[in-house]
Amino acid sequence: MEAHGIGGQADLPISLELAVSGAVAALVVSFTVLVVAWRRPRYDGQPVTGRLVWPPLDAFVSSVAFRVGARVVGLLLAAYTVAVAVAGQDNLTNPFFGIFYVWWWVGLVFASALLGPVWRAISPVRTLNAGIAHLAGSDPDAGLVPYPERLGYWPAALGLFAFVWLELAYEYPTELGSVRFWCAVYVGAMLVGGAVFGNRFYERADPFEVYSSLIAKLSPWARDEEERLVLRSPLANLATIPPLPGLVAVVAVLFGSTAFDSFRESTFWVKFYQGSSIDKVYLDNVALLCFVLLAGLLFSGGSALTPPGAEVSRRDLPRHYAHSIVPIILGYIVAHYLTLFIDVGTQTLARASDPFGKGWDILGTAAVEPSYWFSYHPQTLATIKVLAVVVGHVVAAVAAHDRALALLPRKDQVTGQLPLLAVMVTFTAGGLMLLFSA
Repeated sequence: MEAHGIGGQADLPISLELAVSGAVAALVVSFTVLVVAWRRPRYDGQPVTGRLVWPPLDAFVSSVAFRVGARVVGLLLAAYTVAVAVAGQDNLTNPFFGIFYVWWWVGLVFASALLGPVWRAISPVRTLNAGIAHLAGSDPDAGLVPYPERLGYWPAALGLFAFVWLELAYEYPTELGSVRFWCAVYVGAMLVGGAVFGNRFYERADPFEVYSSLIAKLSPWARDEEERLVLRSPLANLATIPPLPGLVAVVAVLFGSTAFDSFRESTFWVKFYQGSSIDKVYLDNVALLCFVLLAGLLFSGGSALTPPGAEVSRRDLPRHYAHSIVPIILGYIVAHYLTLFIDVGTQTLARASDPFGKGWDILGTAAVEPSYWFSYHPQTLATIKVLAVVVGHVVAAVAAHDRALALLPRKDQVTGQLPLLAVMVTFTAGGLMLLFSA
């Protein structure tokens, strides 16, 4: 795929040092204000409420016709993707690569942040599992056996790592056969898992549904206790993420892989592997794993160093704070992949109109070309980068602070948060340096 770089240090309207200093200062000031003005938990453990949306909108979104329509859209998109994967040309002009790496991986994040859990609504594997269960006369929600709660999100974490490994560390990420094989394994695993464990399997183990659902917690949409569509603060939504086993692993994979994607384009890494006798693929594999482990260990260490309360053990603290990393992940996705999504996504739309390279224009988009607007406005791009990272970390600090007030003993509610604050400052400074070193 095309490089993910979206402008380097020279594009900043201010120096990198000033950008990092300002971002860290914003985080520290935010924490100080929170300590003074936010002394009781507002979301954690509180009743889930929200403002009811316009009743006709709720009725439309809740209707059977809307749900069926979403499933049909998902199946049509999946059928089209299978067609171009099987019968398309084995080169980069095949829209399959753009659909897989850009529309699915990056576009799903933006769609979920705006609209809610999109993949849950359109997931073709959920639809196929429901159809198979209907033919067999069984309940797709129940499956054959209950999903083991001790597994939590661990299968999703492994699936997400498998995807980022294919994209960032595998030797042939744009070899048609390899990507087709990955998709076949994914579909097979999802159908078998759904048949055995029911729909709970998709909530916990489908890497794309878990990713989409976590990001969707930053959208303003939610359902209240009576299943009515409401508008709600994203912070209130974030607080409803269940602290299940494997949640830290999920956020570590997402955050660590994005950081590695920036690092592998840096001048330091390029010079290092060019001057090394070790194969680049091996180095990329080791570095990707190290970035993911480092992200998980730093966060787990900072969380575990906060004093445990009466209800949560020190061992379980990291997963109770892990929801606060989701805004940081979204911030880095915006900062790192925005131009990739706009430019390569537009190219994919043009190529999708001629899926088999026969000169067709079935969608009427064959002549569409990316404008590369950000290439001509690097200062605007740099500003968006910094703002996305800073806003993501500030929102994360608010979410962590609110959870800390609910978990920490009263005497430790200020000093007890300092280890986690130190980790977030490290993420802020390190993330900005990586983004602008590419």
